[in-house]
Amino acid sequence: MEHPEIWISAIVVGCAAVMAYGLLLPPVSKSLIWRATVTPLASIIGSGFLVLGPILSREYGQYAPLVMLALCAVAYGFGSAIRFNISHFESLPEGQANGIRTLEAISSWALALAYIVSVTYYLNLLGSFAVSLTNANERVFARLVTTAVLIFIGVFGLRHGLKRLEDLEETAVTIKLAIIAGLLIGMVVYLGHLLNTSGTVHNPAQPFGSASLFLVFGLVICVQGFETSRYLGKQYDAPTRIRTMKLAQWIATGIYLVYAALMAFSFDASTMGTSETAIIDVTHVVAPVLPAMLVAAALAAQFSAAVADTAGCGGLISELSRNRVPQSIGYIVVTIGGVLLTWTADVFEIIAYASRAFAIYYSMQSIVAARLAASHQSAWAFLYGILAILGIVIAIFGIPAG
Repeated sequence: MEHPEIWISAIVVGCAAVMAYGLLLPPVSKSLIWRATVTPLASIIGSGFLVLGPILSREYGQYAPLVMLALCAVAYGFGSAIRFNISHFESLPEGQANGIRTLEAISSWALALAYIVSVTYYLNLLGSFAVSLTNANERVFARLVTTAVLIFIGVFGLRHGLKRLEDLEETAVTIKLAIIAGLLIGMVVYLGHLLNTSGTVHNPAQPFGSASLFLVFGLVICVQGFETSRYLGKQYDAPTRIRTMKLAQWIATGIYLVYAALMAFSFDASTMGTSETAIIDVTHVVAPVLPAMLVAAALAAQFSAAVADTAGCGGLISELSRNRVPQSIGYIVVTIGGVLLTWTADVFEIIAYASRAFAIYYSMQSIVAARLAASHQSAWAFLYGILAILGIVIAIFGIPAG
């Protein structure tokens, strides 16, 4: 066919519309299991999803799907530790296992720090995607957009609370998942077109060394988000949270593996840009409609995720200080920390910082799980101990992609 991008555009838009319609149907949108699944799933498949594809293709070539599988496997291991804690720590009677409770408190402070960095990461991606299709596509303008949104969220949270902004989350999640579905279907059709014409692309991997491994450590943030199930106890019981966290991680793993494979075998990595918005230029050859759709998905995803993590951080700081620090002050802490990071580091550095912060949190959660497993004489104690060490190694050695 002479102009495949035209009919691929139609397929992309059609698939996205069908997915959005399906997610909005009452049997899905009102399902308890789906609602409990969509919170961690939306966090795992954020706009880090869009950043990750070009990075893996450039660095690991045809082995990108295997690297993606390794990342998801590590994330599933950390998820297992958190699920063990949901099952065993939350049921501990008050006053028992004070040593483990101290570790849990340290873990929560680590998560508060991770939230500050992750909000910065989300909104720096938002800023980059917001200017990506304009004449102001420069780092300074992206940072100005990020700073403005950070200040808006902080001031809005201080004056009104963030509940009204959080109400937008369900709509944002639907938009994001629908557009990602359209993207993947469009890439599948594009790959089929290549098979019928020029054949698949062969991307050689860069020479593998310690830097390649440390780069993977710096990308942990891109598959992070499953831990949100740990803090939904007021809405869902433990068995539901455990089941739906597993489901979210399995769905995300499947999507990530398909995406990594399609990127690795459909596009010449040597022509990909090194910016965080490289996916925009890559997908333009698939369908002209995709760049605008991906920007919409990125803006919706990053704003909702930033609001959710800002609210989570404010609540966590207030809880850990035993309500001595108001939740609204926590929002200002996030804003100040985010602005400082935005103007002192680039997006890829912030991704690496966020990966380190969450690795520390996951390490602490793994230590808690190891202690609990040991007290139950469970063989899982050894695995959680290994994961705790791995979290520390990731925090020390993770490096930026750029």
